[in-house]
Amino acid sequence: MPSFMIVCPKLQLAARSYCVFCAMHPSTDYRFYPCGDHALTLELGNRIDRQINQQVIALFQFLQDRRLPWIKDLIPSYHTLTVVYDLLQLTGSENKTTAYDQALTLMQQAIAACELKTTASRKVQIPVCYDPVFGPDLSFIADAHGLSVAETIALHLSRSYRVYLLGFLPGFAYMGSVDEKIATPRRSSPRVSVAAGSVGIAGEQTGIYPFESPGGWQLLGRTPLRLFDAHRAQPALLQPGDEVQFYAIDITEFNNLQQHGAMYS
Repeated sequence: MPSFMIVCPKLQLAARSYCVFCAMHPSTDYRFYPCGDHALTLELGNRIDRQINQQVIALFQFLQDRRLPWIKDLIPSYHTLTVVYDLLQLTGSENKTTAYDQALTLMQQAIAACELKTTASRKVQIPVCYDPVFGPDLSFIADAHGLSVAETIALHLSRSYRVYLLGFLPGFAYMGSVDEKIATPRRSSPRVSVAAGSVGIAGEQTGIYPFESPGGWQLLGRTPLRLFDAHRAQPALLQPGDEVQFYAIDITEFNNLQQHGAMYS
């Protein structure tokens, strides 16, 4: 079981920020820092890295499963976990320390109790139609890398993708990493409207738009699945830590699935 210890308290923006040492990775300094007046962030690195994200998700799930009354929300990202805490739960006439310091102490205790180990990921398969009508940037991506359209599609299908975080829109999963042969920057001029279900690439990330919205990702296909339903117990299909595998369908199958209200189970 890994252990954490504070090794270098320091002043930052009139609030304490702490570097943290993890026994699992002795060469890496981690840190806590305040995020507004009722949240703190644990930073486990500064890059997109599967192992770091696995530790973020392990702690996220550990805290989520315990339903601690002082925690109002948990926000995992690539290499950070932000904890929004209840000020009323952490302040009172008998408390001599700030809510932030109390939250920091409780987080240290949680980290010490949590085994930040690799956990099995949920596997999710998602159908994608790569027809040009759904992938207006597919030829651009192929040309930019000296590939054929078929090679570009094959590379996008060639691996599974980790869901690192949800953001931008409800249920929008930031996934990675695509093969470097098809990694492509965002469009210089975002589209005013991107259809729901559109599958895109931005740098080394891939993602799916759950709703129609503006967007600047390079679009290469579309899924008929509805990725978000507010009426379900778990509204979003994809969750941080999931492993997503795309598979290709033709436009006839796309239309059939869409016509019958394709939805995740």
